[in-house]
Amino acid sequence: MEEIMKKKNNLTGTSILVPCLQELAKEKLSSVPARYIQRQQDEDLVISEGDGSLEIPVIDFQRLLSIEYVDSELAKLHLASKQWGFFQLVNHGISTSLIDKVKLGLQDFFNLPMSEKKKFWQTPEHIEGFGQAFVHSEDQKLDWADMFYMLTQPNHMRIPHLFPQLPFPFRETMELYSQELKNLAIVIISQMAKALKIEEVEMRELFDDGIQMMRMNYYPLCPEPEKVIGFSSHSDPVALTILLQASDVEGLQIRKDGILVPVKPLPNAFNLSSTFETY
Repeated sequence: MEEIMKKKNNLTGTSILVPCLQELAKEKLSSVPARYIQRQQDEDLVISEGDGSLEIPVIDFQRLLSIEYVDSELAKLHLASKQWGFFQLVNHGISTSLIDKVKLGLQDFFNLPMSEKKKFWQTPEHIEGFGQAFVHSEDQKLDWADMFYMLTQPNHMRIPHLFPQLPFPFRETMELYSQELKNLAIVIISQMAKALKIEEVEMRELFDDGIQMMRMNYYPLCPEPEKVIGFSSHSDPVALTILLQASDVEGLQIRKDGILVPVKPLPNAFNLSSTFETY
């Protein structure tokens, strides 16, 4: 699941409505429908497991906040953002119990009966809700995933039939999680500003009116996984993306110097991508 922190701008957009992949996968398919088959373009670019020449940067949040280690950890954060645009964050301070509630709530939410999911489905006017994003034609290839996408902050911009109508206790869990991630994102961005020698007042002008979006992805079992892509290659056009991986299944890859580097999930860690160092 992704939390996206960005400067306020025009977030309007639409996407052609597509069938629920989770429901389709329940039919115990023996082969992948043609619309989901995508050519695997970058298989030869993935580094082999155990190749230590490229290691994903890991940042310790508590060291960033400590007097003793802040300078060295800030230097690591700067290099990770500048050279990778991506890092893993450990000791971030968000409780394990809250994260566990989020994961369980997500599982229950995606397992709602279709009659309930339809209440949260995308409409022709909005990209938010259940569905897929950025589908612009009927013959466009689709990712092997269902998505639930919604604006979470500021509260007054929430679409009435989405966040405010989430079932309890999931709604309460997401309310708390949304605020915790906002607080974390502000601290991370402030630390990046220190590395770039940007004044705090400048940061507030950029992000005090910022917008938080959440995208939740569900990847059903696939009969021919070598023929599909769960989430197509992309760059996040935002200041900061915080990714929570709800399972230990490896699949995320980061492009570095023309090579795709697999991201090994760390216990109780977040994956962060940032374009802030290029501002």
